[in-house]
Amino acid sequence: MHSLPKLRVVSCALALGFLFASGAARAEAPLSLEKEEVIVPQFMTGERQAQLTPEAMLSKLKARNNDFVKGNLTIRNTSKRIRKAAGGQHPGAVVLSCVDSRVPVEDVFHSGIGDLFVARVAGNTASPEILGSLEFACKVSGAKVVVVLGHNNCGAIRSAIDDVKLGNITATLRPIRTAVEKVPGFEGARKSGNPEFVEAVCHENIRNVIREIRKNSPVLQEMESEGKILIVGAEYDLDSGAVEFLGEAK
Repeated sequence: MHSLPKLRVVSCALALGFLFASGAARAEAPLSLEKEEVIVPQFMTGERQAQLTPEAMLSKLKARNNDFVKGNLTIRNTSKRIRKAAGGQHPGAVVLSCVDSRVPVEDVFHSGIGDLFVARVAGNTASPEILGSLEFACKVSGAKVVVVLGHNNCGAIRSAIDDVKLGNITATLRPIRTAVEKVPGFEGARKSGNPEFVEAVCHENIRNVIREIRKNSPVLQEMESEGKILIVGAEYDLDSGAVEFLGEAK
């Protein structure tokens, strides 16, 4: 084996020494953060949850999404949160989201462990299993708001428009077909290639899911009528990260 020239050996040794030294310095140097940038592990406790009204929780979700859109930095001590949450949970809201990987729900609402319940299914529809999960979140665990969260450019919506038939996807898309057929007063091309129609179906699907929740879950319907929870619809924008809350679903 040929030996490396002395100069190269010395250079490599110096480079490695510098890397180890700088790495050690970075490990020892404390991360400099402003106090307001650090979220302490006082997440949604039972006491804080009980003090929240549904309206206050909804305002909190809107404010947190605004933080997410603006890229406001916050640091959560996740390991502490994990340990503190191990004994119980008291999230303030439950979000029914599409399964889409581009919709990171906790990040979208600038939240961490113990803050939100999240239920996910393609097209954010309300099967009996999803309804049971929403009932657990609200009736059993005290969540104040149910958010049905769709998003733009949704593959499930486009597939439903095209009436895709494939394995269990067929049954998954069936509830969205109701929205496709019910979109009112749309005069353009009713095709998946028309972004305006996809958006219209997305909104109609969100509102239709809210109607289905109220119809098929007497538990949640009663809680809403008594003012104990809010059931709202919203759309997440994949481009901006903003959540637009929709008008009341009748």
